[in-house]
Amino acid sequence: MAAYDLLSFGHPMDGTPDASHPSPDRRMDGNPLREAWNLMDAPLNGAKTFSTGIWRSEPGEWAIVMGPTEREVFTVLEGRCRVRRFDGSHEEAGPGQSIHIPPGFTGSFQVLEPMVKVYVIVE
Repeated sequence: MAAYDLLSFGHPMDGTPDASHPSPDRRMDGNPLREAWNLMDAPLNGAKTFSTGIWRSEPGEWAIVMGPTEREVFTVLEGRCRVRRFDGSHEEAGPGQSIHIPPGFTGSFQVLEPMVKVYVIVE
């Protein structure tokens, strides 16, 4: 697929996802299975990568660290999540709601209910 082709996708996705669990050093609660259908990795002027796709996870919590130029915007399709800052404050999202995680962010990602999201990551 060319970087500028139109791309239409939604949930549920066809095909086999990339499956993973949080690494042991980042786990905070549970060991959730996470699945991603990454649909595009394309160059973006001034950025290293642009990725988008569908992601699904079981409940659990793990530490996240965004790189100095990495950012993510996602919209929850099903379920509920919480993105916690290490100072204890957080943002929570459910179906139809979005969260932006800025460059350099450190904290945790908590899946409160089995969830599905559409994500865009730019680095």
